Amino acid sequence: MAWLVLAAAGAVEIAMALALKQTDGWTKLWPSVAGIAAALGSIFLLAHAVKSLPIGTAYAVWTGIGAVGVTLLGIAFFGESSSPARLLCIGAIAGGIAGLHLLEA
Repeated sequence: MAWLVLAAAGAVEIAMALALKQTDGWTKLWPSVAGIAAALGSIFLLAHAVKSLPIGTAYAVWTGIGAVGVTLLGIAFFGESSSPARLLCIGAIAGGIAGLHLLEA
């Protein structure tokens, strides 16, 4: 169950980053509110996940989910680079997340 909570925390972390992209430097109210709410929600879920997961593993997986998710969505929706080297690096992060999960299972 802790792994599902951690995955949800990562998903909310992605939502936070996407909301921050829309804040225009904190000048737009509702994207700013959404970004702050998502950040708090993500931290809340992370705190619950680390009740039964090692903090180092949980934090690495949480940030990895956010990094991979935001990067892939940036490619899909914001026209960010999808160069082979960049995709290889994202694959390495995803592989590290999977490895940490398998080692803790």
